[in-house]
Amino acid sequence: MDRKAVTVQDVARVAGVSTATVSRALSDPNKVSEDARTAVKNAISATGYRLNKAARNLRKQQAGAVLILVPNLGNPFFSQILQGISAVFSETEFSILVSDTSDPSERDLNLVDYFLDRRIDGLISLDGALSISELELFKHHSVDDRIVFACEWSPLVDFPSVRSNNAMGAKLAIQHLYDLGHRKIAHITGPEGNVLTRERREGMLQARQKLNLPTCAEWIIRGDFSLNSGFLAAQEIAGMDDRPTAVFCASDMVAIGLISGLKREGISVPNDISVVGFDDIEIAEFCDPPLTTIKQNRVGLGRAAAEQLLSQMGARVGKPDRILQLDVQIQTRESTAVLAPSPVD
Repeated sequence: MDRKAVTVQDVARVAGVSTATVSRALSDPNKVSEDARTAVKNAISATGYRLNKAARNLRKQQAGAVLILVPNLGNPFFSQILQGISAVFSETEFSILVSDTSDPSERDLNLVDYFLDRRIDGLISLDGALSISELELFKHHSVDDRIVFACEWSPLVDFPSVRSNNAMGAKLAIQHLYDLGHRKIAHITGPEGNVLTRERREGMLQARQKLNLPTCAEWIIRGDFSLNSGFLAAQEIAGMDDRPTAVFCASDMVAIGLISGLKREGISVPNDISVVGFDDIEIAEFCDPPLTTIKQNRVGLGRAAAEQLLSQMGARVGKPDRILQLDVQIQTRESTAVLAPSPVD
């Protein structure tokens, strides 16, 4: 069949359904049966039909695209979240645009203009550090109902968000180290002002209080979620007179950097110091030693955020929780071990 001549009527005839069913299958697949969707999909493949999305979006007065804001595309943590988002939107008419907010040229963009110029229909922000002026502009122009925070969020506004139970993850980490006999537990934080830093630090402090663990100011070390901050923290720990026997890191990247730095200092993990990370990024299982960490359902975070945004935009039936918090779990590997007894003089 001549591809240029293929019409919706041709697709309907090959699929054995009405043109209305073809239209619904293309614009709102959840409103037709799975058999009808499959028949339409096969007919499109057989006929070579190509939907003119631009014309349809113009008729529907929509852009047919959503924007994803990522704090750092170079951080492997975000890969599975983007995978989950992509998996959901691949089944819809919406395209995905991704912006790295760590790029100075991207930070200067006026995000509300994306909505006002009809370049996007919705936004998922994995960056909780959006300015209050940007957030207020969203509210002022009444587009805040088409924005969802994922993973990170802003405590300044009440926007829909999907997040992990970060405080619980920190408590699981401290409890795990406690159960292994550790009492002198240090913590390397994330960047100051970050909502995840705050949640994980508070969970850590609550667990320490509950377990009546000793406190020491120098055992709380500032980091920034990077390999380098973990590597530098190793130098601090190596120079301590009262050295901790275990360290809970606010991210896997910090933990991996810490392990590398401790090795450089001649300190063995886990024989001398046990290390726990947070996130369970792909490399965590393959570093040396394999990293014990708090596992987030990152694909689930992405999928839930995408479903939330589609509901906000009216492209999904139902109204999910405005704040959805996903469970975490501890993934034990070889970077933690039972505390060895102190040598007897």
